[in-house]
Amino acid sequence: MSLPQIVDEQSWREANGALIEKEKAATRARDALAAERRRQPMTAFRTDFAFDGPSGRLTFLDLFEGRPQLILYHFWFPEDGEPCGGCSMFTDQVSELAHLHARDVSFALVSRAPQERIAAYKARMGWSVPWYTDDLSFQQACGTTEYFRLQVFLRAGERAFLTYETRGRGVEALGSVWTFLDLVPFGRQEEWEDTPAGRPQEPPYQWWRKKDEY
Repeated sequence: MSLPQIVDEQSWREANGALIEKEKAATRARDALAAERRRQPMTAFRTDFAFDGPSGRLTFLDLFEGRPQLILYHFWFPEDGEPCGGCSMFTDQVSELAHLHARDVSFALVSRAPQERIAAYKARMGWSVPWYTDDLSFQQACGTTEYFRLQVFLRAGERAFLTYETRGRGVEALGSVWTFLDLVPFGRQEEWEDTPAGRPQEPPYQWWRKKDEY
């Protein structure tokens, strides 16, 4: 197995310091991108969707839980299929919602699976995040009947607006697992990465498991 080059401490500190300067530049670039995202225009979004929750039927506006902002993740969990492993890994990384609530942000998952199956899976995974069942019309309207997506909404009175959405690798920036793996010498160990020859690599995603299946 190929290992990083061994150097003296001074050389290491110089190399690490140069990398930190690049990371600071990337942080400033992310800050600028976030500022641009806050200025992005929004579009009106229908509110006539209905969902099932643990306590019964809800409207789309109910998902905001009285807060003006909502982050919503389309979790691929079909009525008669298994929950998505990647969506499960993402949900494992959702932080304590009290911190989002403190800034007037609600968070929710939406799937096609009935509440009975969702409740059982939440218990298995140890999750408490709000998770609702769509009757298909919502995910059809969003184009997520067979795929995951993250969307951000803003509520103004009885109206709702779509302010941002992303999918694919745009979602991974929200997960600490990928961020942690990007810090270590072997990285994510996936074939798409630019990694020195001799380091472990395998096809992407295939190592992912539900946390109780490793």
